[in-house]
Amino acid sequence: MAIPKRYHSQSAEVRILQDWQEHGIYRFEQESRGEIFSIDTPPATVSGTLHLGHTYSYSHPDFMARFFRMNGCRVFYPMGFDDNGLPTDRLVEKLFGITARQVGRQAYIEKCLETGERAAQEYKSLWQRLGLSVDWQHTYRTSDARSRRIAQWSFIDLHRKSLVYQQEAPTIWCPECQTGIAQADLDDIERQTEFITLPFSLVEDGQSGSEFIPIATTRPELLPACVAVFIHPDDRQNRHLIGRSCVVPFFNQQVPIMSDPAVDPDKGTGIVMCCTFGDSIDVSWWNQHNLPLVPVIDESGRLTQAAGQLAGLTIQQARQEITGLLQSAQLISETRRTEQSVRVHERCDTPVEYIVTRQWFINLLDHTGDFLGIGEKVNWHPEHMHSRYRDWVENLNWDWCISRQRVFGVAFPVWYCAECGNVVLAAVDQLPVDPQVEQPAQPCSCGSMSFTPERDVMDTWATSSLTPQIAGRWRAPAEEQAAAPDADGLYPVVTPYNLRPQAHEIIRTWAFYTIVKSHFHFNEIPWSDVLISGWGIAGEGMGKISKSRGGGPLAPMDMIERYSADAVRYWAASTAPGRDSVISEEKIQQGARLVNKLWNVARFCERFLLDYREPAGLPDSQLLTPADRWMLSKTQRLIENSTRQFNNYDYSAAKNAIEELFWRDLADNYLEMCKQRLYDDRDPTRVGALFTLNHTLLVLLKLFAPLLPFITEAVYQGLYTGRISAEPGGYKSIHLAKWPQPNPALVSEKDLQFGELLVELATAVRRYKSEKNLPLGIGLKTLAIEAGQLNTQDLFHQSRSDIESITRAKEIVIGMRQVSSGKVILERDGICISLIE
Repeated sequence: MAIPKRYHSQSAEVRILQDWQEHGIYRFEQESRGEIFSIDTPPATVSGTLHLGHTYSYSHPDFMARFFRMNGCRVFYPMGFDDNGLPTDRLVEKLFGITARQVGRQAYIEKCLETGERAAQEYKSLWQRLGLSVDWQHTYRTSDARSRRIAQWSFIDLHRKSLVYQQEAPTIWCPECQTGIAQADLDDIERQTEFITLPFSLVEDGQSGSEFIPIATTRPELLPACVAVFIHPDDRQNRHLIGRSCVVPFFNQQVPIMSDPAVDPDKGTGIVMCCTFGDSIDVSWWNQHNLPLVPVIDESGRLTQAAGQLAGLTIQQARQEITGLLQSAQLISETRRTEQSVRVHERCDTPVEYIVTRQWFINLLDHTGDFLGIGEKVNWHPEHMHSRYRDWVENLNWDWCISRQRVFGVAFPVWYCAECGNVVLAAVDQLPVDPQVEQPAQPCSCGSMSFTPERDVMDTWATSSLTPQIAGRWRAPAEEQAAAPDADGLYPVVTPYNLRPQAHEIIRTWAFYTIVKSHFHFNEIPWSDVLISGWGIAGEGMGKISKSRGGGPLAPMDMIERYSADAVRYWAASTAPGRDSVISEEKIQQGARLVNKLWNVARFCERFLLDYREPAGLPDSQLLTPADRWMLSKTQRLIENSTRQFNNYDYSAAKNAIEELFWRDLADNYLEMCKQRLYDDRDPTRVGALFTLNHTLLVLLKLFAPLLPFITEAVYQGLYTGRISAEPGGYKSIHLAKWPQPNPALVSEKDLQFGELLVELATAVRRYKSEKNLPLGIGLKTLAIEAGQLNTQDLFHQSRSDIESITRAKEIVIGMRQVSSGKVILERDGICISLIE
């Protein structure tokens, strides 16, 4: 027999993987004919170990790749590894306990590259074992030469278009990572903190007076940087104070009392101090009101000499110290605990500060209208995710800070002339360039050949925002003349991409920044559709699982080896796009049961279908029983519905519909109905049962194939390859087979309704046996069917063999007016079905 008794997923899946790779099943054929479906696949960030949340989200684009491939598309499905910049940089510090300062710049960069290479191989192994139908010829790392070249070209192009600028200004700063970051790198966390109310004395005759105003703060360590006090202009209780001055307690500097509508009168005492800087509102007030600058926090998160006796302390130490000093001086009027929302760096959960540094920025705020318009032209799946994109763009407050004060990352292709201070850009044919090692190709416009290199590196998103170009092997116009090996014309073939799959939390970064770059560089929309995945979460209220924070409770490879890759993918397909999914071993086990049931159903069918040849046309209708026609009708409807759902990227709804027909209609009912005919070579309707079984099983295998690629391949190769007359010669893989098309000639509304009646009858008999504690296989004496209409009676007569098969009734009595003293098990619409023991 072609199908063994048991399906051993571990060995079968490894064998099938090798077969796929050997035959190049998923190779993108650039020169072939046919519509292209291109995917801008997420390059996994190298920041730790992959977890089940990744298998969840990375399965989703694979479902779509497989679906469109079976629909005749040439699928461009590359894979990248985002090993450039801060995530990998921080991982190296964590893994090896080293810093660039300790081991030197070049040694540190090499360690980061080695770590990225090792992670890329580990990630690739998991993706392959999960069954992702990626074309591994199209693989990149965001630290490789092509990625660095494109990222540096992007900077040069933006600079020439006056869309990038350098400025010394208040910057969102992470004291832990010791670098400037962008607005999109922020998260909010809730924490318990303490509101401290302090008395600020009003100035009278140029000196501290006897009248005080109360101001509450959660950051007393910023008192030495207080430069103003603000009141809402409509605050009736306090607006008489506007225009006066007050004295900051303990540090004793006089500051003006000003008005601004951004003050929340209901927060604290309604009077707010402005410090340089406590938060983004302080930055805004400092800019708008031309306030002085007192920088009290340095780049390492310690207080500066401007903080007096607090200098040198960490922020937390300074907060404790000043609180104690204020208490000793009896300057605290009130303390109370409060919930506070704190902005933190999403990479390390460290509360950010705002300090003045020199950074490179991309101008976003002048172009938000363009970005909103592009967002309207993209198809978002699910649709409500568009609002997240729109809300982000509408609430931008900062241009994109793209410089990072780190060692590892893509270097800015920039030098500064030592004579005149001009910015000198690298030539395009010089890229990728390391300005700390190389010199500009030409002298400065002033004639000087003395340069200082830019030492900052780019934000990792400045590179990964160019994944359409990196994966598509785009080359700058000047580079086309070089006829480099990868200048193969791929980019215009695959762009704009059909699909961007990604998680919802990086809509504000990856989706937005890619739109920014595609618009600024090419005036193009990068893709037509965006498929948003939710998070894999560890449990109720536990939130997203993170690579850098341990990876969650269940290792993905362990789950694959224990239950099969198909079972893990089943879990991944069980939640609709955009929704979070609790990591559930029970759900994975359900997937394993489905895999085993598919195998067992195929084994049962094999004895009947092994030598079966499907006829060129449809069988004579007289050879099809109502059950056959019901099963065929349901199968056509399933093809229609699941195809529509896949086309709408709703793989979960498609999975549910396919699974329901397989379990309820085929496995639980139709197989039991047709079994008697299948074993009876003399029954002329056996032909109809064989046709229906062959057609339904093959359709189900193909519909399941995008979701469960291994088991469907194993069954297809064992049962169908080379035996299907409708597909001459067969296919070496189900994943290259044609997606099923519905046949309207096989749909009958009458048989759809009657088939459901047969299922109700079978269910009623099973329920009766269960209530009587009888084995389901035990025979029954008589089944009496009273049919209310002649046409229904005729359908019951046509179904006699199938009813006998599924109910095990020894006698079936069908009539218009059956009088029975038996147990009524089903009664509706003039139909009464009874059991006589």
